[in-house]
Amino acid sequence: MKVFGVIGLKNSGKTYFAKKIISKLKSLNLKVASIKHAHHHFDIDHINTDSYIHRQAGSDQVIISSSKRWAKIVELNELKEKKLNELLDELDKPDIVMVEGYKNENHPKIEIIKEPLNTSSYLFKDIKSVIAIISDIKINSFKKQQFKKNNIDEIVNFILNYKI
Repeated sequence: MKVFGVIGLKNSGKTYFAKKIISKLKSLNLKVASIKHAHHHFDIDHINTDSYIHRQAGSDQVIISSSKRWAKIVELNELKEKKLNELLDELDKPDIVMVEGYKNENHPKIEIIKEPLNTSSYLFKDIKSVIAIISDIKINSFKKQQFKKNNIDEIVNFILNYKI
């Protein structure tokens, strides 16, 4: 299982590029999984849904299942947030996992740079596992692989051929 990430500042286009990369990988008949880190409280079930009512009643784990998909919701109840490697163990043998966020974990990452003129905000300066960037302007201080924003095929080929 290959694990690859996209990181960037807020509103840099991380989800957009994750979507494009995932779609291309899927078109190559790969089994793709994704993990998205959220920095805030979130719910995947909502008020008045049965799963929400079960959770509000006190269930620490809820599984929602149908003929099309299933999801597991686990309340952490003051436990530590799971690390990326713990979440990877939850997956069912994908060929590749695209990770959005988790910038401080050690997997290889591509940084999305929306505002290339704001050099003080480059994440690659502090995060050594950034192995490529996506920016429409060449970043001279970055000596590794660089891609233009519309080069999804090249980006996917790079990810697939990158040796970890």
